[in-house]
Amino acid sequence: MVARGSEVRPSAVRQSSPRDARGRGTRPSVGRLAGLGAGGAALLALLTGCDVGRTFDGFGWPQGGISPESHRMYDLWIGSTIAALAVGVFVWGLIFWCVIRYRKRGEALPVQTRFNMPMEFLYTIAPILVVAVLFYYTAIVQTGVNKTSTNPDVTVEVVAFKWNWQFNYRSAPDSQDNAETIASTLGTTEVIPVLVLPTGRSIRFEETSRDVIHSFWVPEMLFKRDVFPGNVRNVFEVTSLDTEGAFVGRCAELCGTYHSMMNFELRVVSPEEYDRFIEAKRGGQSTQDALVSIGEEPLAQKTRPFETRRDVNNFGNASAGS
Repeated sequence: MVARGSEVRPSAVRQSSPRDARGRGTRPSVGRLAGLGAGGAALLALLTGCDVGRTFDGFGWPQGGISPESHRMYDLWIGSTIAALAVGVFVWGLIFWCVIRYRKRGEALPVQTRFNMPMEFLYTIAPILVVAVLFYYTAIVQTGVNKTSTNPDVTVEVVAFKWNWQFNYRSAPDSQDNAETIASTLGTTEVIPVLVLPTGRSIRFEETSRDVIHSFWVPEMLFKRDVFPGNVRNVFEVTSLDTEGAFVGRCAELCGTYHSMMNFELRVVSPEEYDRFIEAKRGGQSTQDALVSIGEEPLAQKTRPFETRRDVNNFGNASAGS
């Protein structure tokens, strides 16, 4: 006795014919291919004819970068997201097409196929090509972001410590023998440190820590850099800053009790104002007085000092000393 599901039905055997039972060829028709091509061209025109990132709020990536490096990273994110969505739409379309096209229409067993060489070739080669293209553009952008020069226009040493910042304006990169600190800004619990930098000049950041690992982060620069203790100096550059203004800076590494209070402010000014600021600092003025001398607000505008509440109620028994 043979089970019903094991029966070999004559209707399941299809004769070799270039056309199926409905009179259509086994290969996609020219009209169908033309329709797919027109749809792809329309989608491409739609994506290139508008600011996709702004339309979809950056697909989760922060917008408003202030350096060429931030713009390149943003463009890489948008391009990668569009490519991922295109692949997703294609795969979802195939899934729904198969669900509808090959749904059960009766008791006849569908034609059984062991393999399909063109299809297997497609889903093997296509992912490799997609990954290779994304890898290529990622490597290009990463190499550009990490690129440093021997003679940047401005060199600033970023010194992190629990739980504040010190910014030393240097005459040259640390690797050069004539490098020296020409001006400095030290943050305190009462005063947020302000890092003043110019537009239109290449800027080299040399980072070091006095205690634990911190992280230098200005959200508008769209990336973070860890600040390591010891002899490690984490160095990076931006080819320029494009936008004047005040931008909040933070420590993005959980470094201890007052990590969330470890803020600073980046103040981007014109090259002429920057030169006057440095001259004022070299002349002995404080950072606040030097900022006033170039027409800037003396204190941080985007962040403020936090109440640390360092008293006996938080650090031990209040009655211990009585």
